[in-house]
Amino acid sequence: MTEALDATGHSGTDLVGVDYPARRPAIGDGEAGARLDGVALVTLNRPRVLNALSFALLTDLARIVEALDADPAVRAIVITGAGTRAFAAGADVGELAEQTPDSLAEAEGIRGWDRVAAIGTPTIAAVRGYALGGGCELAMACDMLVAGNDAVFGQPEIRIGIIPGGGGTQRLTRAIGAARSMELILTGRQVRADEAARLGLVTRVVPAEETLASALDLAAEIAALPAGAVRAGKAAVRAAAELPLAGGVLNERMLFGQLFGTPDQVEGMGAFLEKRPPRWEGRQ
Repeated sequence: MTEALDATGHSGTDLVGVDYPARRPAIGDGEAGARLDGVALVTLNRPRVLNALSFALLTDLARIVEALDADPAVRAIVITGAGTRAFAAGADVGELAEQTPDSLAEAEGIRGWDRVAAIGTPTIAAVRGYALGGGCELAMACDMLVAGNDAVFGQPEIRIGIIPGGGGTQRLTRAIGAARSMELILTGRQVRADEAARLGLVTRVVPAEETLASALDLAAEIAALPAGAVRAGKAAVRAAAELPLAGGVLNERMLFGQLFGTPDQVEGMGAFLEKRPPRWEGRQ
């Protein structure tokens, strides 16, 4: 498998591309926009099979996002699928059909969803077309989800004799509630973007051709803010799904307190009191 370095040294593979800093795409006949400081674009690259998530792709994806997460210059990551037909239409069923309980337990790729979810840098899924099974699970493993109005979501695993295995039962339930999640998982029913928005699964729905640009704009907005506070905010919100209320409040207060005395806290409050724009650490 070949690897290609971008201008800043982050590598992609045949299965997963990396563009850093990302460039805002052209919409319609317009020219592509300028590079977006602090924003990385990661692209699933198996368009001939609707970006199906093989174990090799999941392993590459996890390695790449972890490398981006370790780079302090990267302050937001957008994950999308190549082409317009699918974000990722599911796991690679041919590969899954050959597995046993033991081989699944040993497979590095099966941990890809959790590794993406575990990073500290904010992640945004930009979804066009199908996000089914493992693809839906990957989109939900991201912190925010920008959906084109052509997007379709679902966990259809029940129809091939299994259940979601990449966190789908847990993340979908936390996103839309137990009763709605139970229906979708036990029937395999698919939902279009507008229904997904009503259920609370997605952050925003946009015209299909604006999906990637909208996700990158959201990433750029986040990347322009103080990185330490952004990461602390992500950690606090993520903990809300895992801790009881009292524990979550204590965790929030700890993160809140840790930001005091940091250069960005001092600058942010100073700029507010002096009625001037803030200059965040390392940036003009």
